[in-house]
Amino acid sequence: MTRKAIETPKSKAIGPYSLGIDTGNIVFLSGQIPLDAATGKLVEGGIEAQTEQVFANIKALLEAAGLTLAHVAKATVFMTDLKEFAAMNGVYTKHVAT
Repeated sequence: MTRKAIETPKSKAIGPYSLGIDTGNIVFLSGQIPLDAATGKLVEGGIEAQTEQVFANIKALLEAAGLTLAHVAKATVFMTDLKEFAAMNGVYTKHVAT
């Protein structure tokens, strides 16, 4: 299997790992955090702003691979405070609702 790292200046890793790998048939993205690649800092403004940044990072990686959110078959969300679920889900739904 061939593997090619997906890179874009619009999304950056904070460690020694690839944010995405293209195997030729399937693209895998690593977990995303609300890191603004332009500033190198986590976005402020609460869960909605953080979720928007995560989607911006995901979209940038997908675009670099020639894909869109319409190509995504599976997504997993990890949260530390489930009280924020409704707010996160509102942003999530806006981006992935079909």
